Amino acid sequence: MKNIYNLTIKELEDYFIEIGEKPFRSIQIYEGLYKKRLSSFKDMTNISKDLKEKLSKTFSTYKIKLLLKQEGKNVNKYLFELSDGNKIESVLMFHNYGISLCVSSQVGCNMTCAFCESGRLKKVRNLEAYEMVEQLLIIEEDIKKRITHVVVMGIGEPFDNYDNVMKFVKIINCGKGIDIGSRHITISTCGLVPEIRKFAEEEGQVNLAISLHAPNDELRSRLMPVNRAYHLKELISTIKEYIKKTNRRVTFEYIMLDNVNDSEKEAIELSKLLKGINCYVNLIPYNETENIGFKRTKEWKILKFYDILKSNKISVTIRKEFGGSVDAACGQLRAKAE
Repeated sequence: MKNIYNLTIKELEDYFIEIGEKPFRSIQIYEGLYKKRLSSFKDMTNISKDLKEKLSKTFSTYKIKLLLKQEGKNVNKYLFELSDGNKIESVLMFHNYGISLCVSSQVGCNMTCAFCESGRLKKVRNLEAYEMVEQLLIIEEDIKKRITHVVVMGIGEPFDNYDNVMKFVKIINCGKGIDIGSRHITISTCGLVPEIRKFAEEEGQVNLAISLHAPNDELRSRLMPVNRAYHLKELISTIKEYIKKTNRRVTFEYIMLDNVNDSEKEAIELSKLLKGINCYVNLIPYNETENIGFKRTKEWKILKFYDILKSNKISVTIRKEFGGSVDAACGQLRAKAE
């Protein structure tokens, strides 16, 4: 039985045409599911009893299970269990500009970035679109507020699950449903070049973030094995093509690791690497974990790195720190549960 939350409005429309129903039924169902948040077809008063029965026999409204919630200052962390017993997590952040949700896209991750908790547990499988949608629905139900921004930056490499992630984006972006604007949605990738090129062909204004974390091939290959497949020259060239085609600014994420990638030398290298690119750099204080030996860069050093980029005319921000009182590192809560 298919999960109803796995269907785009176009797929639902095609289904109704196939069974001899009017296409506008798709709008009624979408509004019932996402505007009114009805979790049973029986509660939808604008469709016939026969159609309710047909939908109930064809589609499931099963939701993933919330196992655990941790709360910190301006941040909540959620641990979910899927129907097959696998676990994933999401992070909710309260900003002055809105409420942002970081969703997972895979169970585990095969990218094995040296500093990342998620990569310690290998990829088990991709998440279906509905398993991403339901992270949002369950958390909105918990906080009784509307989530305004979504980042696909949790457990997993989103572009290693490209089709399901793009379906998820279509579902949450649909105006008849959850209706999160495409400019409020960001997809992060560690640098899968073929998928970045594919993403450049997509419609809409969804943001792209690149997990960079090093300004040269030697260091990046040591931290991020993906760099051995797609070297920085190819990655940066592809990003330039992407920006030229889409006219959209790209974010480069840069985790600050003490005495690893945070020296003046690396700041200057990074400035040269990104010179002339329509982008900004997001410097991220590292969330230390008991399983990985990296330490966070000291604040004064982050500020010095920031100043060097700024003086070289690179747009740069320092990410506001979240989750000091929760298991904030991606995959940390799941790793403990496992």
